[in-house]
Amino acid sequence: MQTKNPFMDEIAKAVENAMGIAQTAGEEAKAAVRAQADRMATELDLVRRDEFDALKATLMAEIAQLRAELAQSKGSKRAARPVDDAG
Repeated sequence: MQTKNPFMDEIAKAVENAMGIAQTAGEEAKAAVRAQADRMATELDLVRRDEFDALKATLMAEIAQLRAELAQSKGSKRAARPVDDAG
């Protein structure tokens, strides 16, 4: 048969309250750190990942187009150049 011990009940309640307070403090600390990191990112004028990816895709397409134009230009210069028999 188990008896109730009021002292142990009070200790259990105190520990439970302490754990709740610690959890709340941890959540508040996370929120504060996240807010500070957001402020720092704003001050540093960092680019977001989706903006970076969009710009990268645009530039890669532009580079491909320029390479194609360059290859076409080189091809047309070779065709326009007279063939040298001394070769």
